[in-house]
Amino acid sequence: MALRGPPDERSVDDLLEFGVVNLDKPPGPSAHQVAAWVRDMAGVERAAHAGTLDPKVTGCLPMLLGDATRMAQVFDDSVKEYVAVLELHGPAPADFESVLAEFEGEIYQKPPKKSAVVRRLRSREIFALDALEVEDRRALLRIRCESGTYVRKLCHDLGLALGTGAHMGHLRRTTTGTFDDTDLVSLHDLADALAWAEEGDTGPLREVVQPAERALTDLPSATIAESAAREVAEGAPVYAPGVLDIDDVFRGDLVACYTPDGAAVCLGTLAGDPEADSGVVLDLERVLV
Repeated sequence: MALRGPPDERSVDDLLEFGVVNLDKPPGPSAHQVAAWVRDMAGVERAAHAGTLDPKVTGCLPMLLGDATRMAQVFDDSVKEYVAVLELHGPAPADFESVLAEFEGEIYQKPPKKSAVVRRLRSREIFALDALEVEDRRALLRIRCESGTYVRKLCHDLGLALGTGAHMGHLRRTTTGTFDDTDLVSLHDLADALAWAEEGDTGPLREVVQPAERALTDLPSATIAESAAREVAEGAPVYAPGVLDIDDVFRGDLVACYTPDGAAVCLGTLAGDPEADSGVVLDLERVLV
């Protein structure tokens, strides 16, 4: 079988079959609906979004194309950042910011009734909670949090702690893992780029669709020989003789494996000693080729 070449040397067709779009989700459709639109626009069999956003919520929604959908799990634990409007039910109290500070760290939440998960109490980490602007009964908040945090519930709990009551107004996600709002792509941008590509100008498309390896930059990496990559493509784990280089990782850590030219091959978990002469080093999680 033919392995993918270097990420920056792929054809447009290869890019669409193993690419990622840092999409700016519009208000209205669900994340699932947006994924279906992107799939049909790009003419690929599969497209998957990296983290659900409610219909009214906008912002950073990385979209995986083609075979890149196999790596969707890398976003499961990715840090998220939001900008939210907190609608207070009374004037902001003098101790507003000190109350916000109390919510940084570990908090406990029960998922809302309209959710796809079991409604049991669970903990989530709030890494940063800052007031960007406060005006009478409205505050603009920046929230950096663990994946799976319910911002709507956080706003409700903030209102209780402030003594005014509150609910969430507009919500926009500004960061998902290594993707942020500095280079977002709209659905119109993607449609225009695809149209230009059909006319022979692939430049715009290469700007809006990035090689899927872009989604793996947060993971520790291993470089494996091409012979090992071909075995992985057939379902074999990564054996010690095939490992050319590997980051410092702990047993059980998720690792992204690449060929020497930088093409992603698989996701695996550390299972053995990379310095050994034989034995399994990485158990397969997802084959990407």
